[in-house]
Amino acid sequence: MLPGLSGAARDRWLPLAEQPLLVLVGVTGVGKSTALSALGSLTLLPDRREVTDAVMILPQAGGPVSDREERFALTARYRELHHGGMAQALGSLYADPSRWSGGLVFDGLRGQEEVEYAARQFPHWRFVSLHAPDVVRVRRLLGRADSFDRVGTQSSQSFQPPDLGAALATLGGAAEVFTQAELAEIAALEAQGFVTTDILAKARIVVSERCNYDPQAARRVLNALPAGRCLDLDTSLLSPEEVARAIRAWLPGAERPSTDEQEAGGANR
Repeated sequence: MLPGLSGAARDRWLPLAEQPLLVLVGVTGVGKSTALSALGSLTLLPDRREVTDAVMILPQAGGPVSDREERFALTARYRELHHGGMAQALGSLYADPSRWSGGLVFDGLRGQEEVEYAARQFPHWRFVSLHAPDVVRVRRLLGRADSFDRVGTQSSQSFQPPDLGAALATLGGAAEVFTQAELAEIAALEAQGFVTTDILAKARIVVSERCNYDPQAARRVLNALPAGRCLDLDTSLLSPEEVARAIRAWLPGAERPSTDEQEAGGANR
């Protein structure tokens, strides 16, 4: 995929702004990978990480950046200049139809500003909104082996794991994201065999992401769209199979989700 084109290439390549994209919306740990498994008949575009690296990270940092908090800072700086954020970046791209054609899926958009921009500027796009409680997201991050899920930590042979309860209580921004009961629930993960520093790192990821993207604000925007443009699913209430079934049923040409699936998953719009 390339940014804006001119001349003959413009006639041959597909402007994503005009394509009927299916866009996944949700922050880390809400189950987007499960949703993607339900969309095997569609074509997955380069994901958010790849577009972020090419459009936002490399031009600013001059090279790859793996630390999540540093990436959040760089993408926030990009959004100061481009208020549509990832939606604006994606909508500026063109796709080679010899490689990217048919039903196209993008993973994914986050936050109110991106969703508002996408819904307003690209009327052909439809959205699957996935969400889960933040404590559930921390637990899911601990259960997956993704090298991308890391933040800077102290490296020293003499480093001692922190007191988890105290570290969570003083984690910047945690009080705005988690209740005291939720912080205690996260601290209790230590007794389940999870490594103290890993728990703290995953909690920091969730807090950092919530400081940059408000998932509830994004949901409010999407759920106000006309019927048929958004499917809203709470993945903490649905099994992976139910998530997949609800998405398949919602796609054009399929039967609508059952009443039970709609009630479990949230507002089907």
